[in-house]
Amino acid sequence: MKNKMKNKKGVSPVVATVLLISMVVILAMIVILWFTSFIGEAITKFDGQNVEIICKDITFDASYLGNILSVVNTGSVPIYGMKVKQTKGGEHSSVDAPSWPSKGLNPGKSYASSASYSSYDKITLIPVLVGESESGLKTFVCEEKQAGKEIII
Repeated sequence: MKNKMKNKKGVSPVVATVLLISMVVILAMIVILWFTSFIGEAITKFDGQNVEIICKDITFDASYLGNILSVVNTGSVPIYGMKVKQTKGGEHSSVDAPSWPSKGLNPGKSYASSASYSSYDKITLIPVLVGESESGLKTFVCEEKQAGKEIII
């Protein structure tokens, strides 16, 4: 009977404990990586303020007359870019504003460019900001209802 017990091999308690702990650590890492994919990276501007909050502070005047799109930044936030949402009937599409200044539109500055939007019912100008994130500078398109300006054509 003693011979049979000596021939049987098994995992020692130390090895079993190490395997169990390593499996738990690996599972915890998988869950953490999975969970962080749901949380977007924060983009900040002006001493760590979230760029979504800054979008509320954007003010600008815009007009479209004689195929000339004009924008004046009347606020205190530089506007990095501008999305133009073109609407005709129930359909819409978005494009970048043509010839937008490469360094953005600083407060008090103006922009004018020839553009043909006369075939559309209306256009909506939506500002784009640039902010800092952990991976460097990133652009952020503000929400239309927060900072968008509608122009009926």
